[in-house]
Amino acid sequence: MGEIDPSFIQSTEHRPKLASTEAEGIPLIDLSPLHNSPPDSTAMENLVAEIGNACKDWGFFQVINHGVSVNYRQAIESVSREFFKQSIEQKSKVKRDELNPMGYYDGEHTKNVRDWKEVFDFVMQVPTLIPASHEDGDEEVIMLLTQWPQYPPKFREACEEYTRETEKLSHKLLELISLSLGLPANRFSGCFKDQTSFTRLNYYPRCPIPDLALGVGRHKDAGALTVLAQDDVGGLEVKRKDGEWVRVKPTPDAYIVNVGDLIQVWSNDKYESVEHRVMVNSERERFSIPFFFNPAHYTMVEPVAELVANEQNPAKYRAFNWGKFVSARALSNFKKLDVENLQVYHFKTSG
Repeated sequence: MGEIDPSFIQSTEHRPKLASTEAEGIPLIDLSPLHNSPPDSTAMENLVAEIGNACKDWGFFQVINHGVSVNYRQAIESVSREFFKQSIEQKSKVKRDELNPMGYYDGEHTKNVRDWKEVFDFVMQVPTLIPASHEDGDEEVIMLLTQWPQYPPKFREACEEYTRETEKLSHKLLELISLSLGLPANRFSGCFKDQTSFTRLNYYPRCPIPDLALGVGRHKDAGALTVLAQDDVGGLEVKRKDGEWVRVKPTPDAYIVNVGDLIQVWSNDKYESVEHRVMVNSERERFSIPFFFNPAHYTMVEPVAELVANEQNPAKYRAFNWGKFVSARALSNFKKLDVENLQVYHFKTSG
């Protein structure tokens, strides 16, 4: 991505509006009460309330004192930088394709040519299964396998150790969100037995025309939770309820968490999956590591029964299969499908 490609330059109509504020950022939540022994019930109640308010008001929050060792994070950040420094030819040895959407890809070669970044995706769970087709009645599944590169040394080890820790954090966060909805802590745990979660290493090179390109265009995350580690460069912006874009200021050793489409549906719109985007930088390259916490492919997603138990709060979504939902998105990266890229609003009830 040395020479800028004209295809990356957005039309005037779609040029990003710069964030107007950074001071009034997303909530910063201290997870220390999770580690108290013996547990402090008052502190836990306050923590659950903080989580609920953040999900309701923002859809995003940062967490500190989360329990993930900084050593795991430093290790994966180090091997990520080494991997992306290699030549395109070397990185392309583990390039993703239609048979396996895990691996390396360069934003220049994707359908979404506006993304100014390079990526490496990997799964941990073996097997990780998704439907081979988005079509109803087709029960064939495909196995996602990580294409581990030979270089840098200990790349796989660093990735696996880090992801095990962020997965543990994700389970804790999901329990807190469940409690904030008035549900048992383990209400959603069964959905993640055969999870389809994955980790992504993002590399955003320096961009000579940052006002005309985006690292990632505005979008919402499809899964349950995203747990993001970003470096000190920053660039993530969140769309506030009033429509203003807000830059997420990097906080040392913190994780940025956002609820995805599935929690929006499970909560029957009490919590909303929020639009966000990534701005590029003309002076510094940027690295980030999102962990996408996703349920098993056979999970049927619909508003939780306990939250729609009366006529005053009817279900706003009809049930849909997570695997079919995510399969349509994954496969559309490689070929044009006969359906519009699925979004949760396609499953809104008429009422």
